[in-house]
Amino acid sequence: MQRHSTLVPLSQEHQRLLFVCRYLKKDAAPYEGFPLETDAKLAYIVKVFQEVMVPHIQKEEYLFELCQGKDPEIDGLLEELNQEHSSISRMYSALTVTEEKDMIDALDLLARSLEEHIRKEERVFFEKVQQELPDVLESIKW
Repeated sequence: MQRHSTLVPLSQEHQRLLFVCRYLKKDAAPYEGFPLETDAKLAYIVKVFQEVMVPHIQKEEYLFELCQGKDPEIDGLLEELNQEHSSISRMYSALTVTEEKDMIDALDLLARSLEEHIRKEERVFFEKVQQELPDVLESIKW
């Protein structure tokens, strides 16, 4: 199903974040222009969280709020997605106190969790909202 125009900006942000996930994984291939050192990867994820993730989550929370209470299946998804937002935020915050020897594993876990979350939003939540709540999407102006 083609993305509703309201969801397109969120999907575009998801694409950028999926690249970040690939870059942060333990088994990531080298990307030209992106350093492989752990400190550099940490600095990159801090920048991405500040510039992309924080405003992205704010937009999603607004969308979630508008969708809440209109469909039981969507409500269940919203509960899962909100829990995942909290979990991902905790993983990100924990990076500040993670020892260097554990940082690669912590970045990998964050990347894999974020990737799984994005896939769920794209493949399940967005599809369901487009089918069941098109009026909600029409009411949103970013």
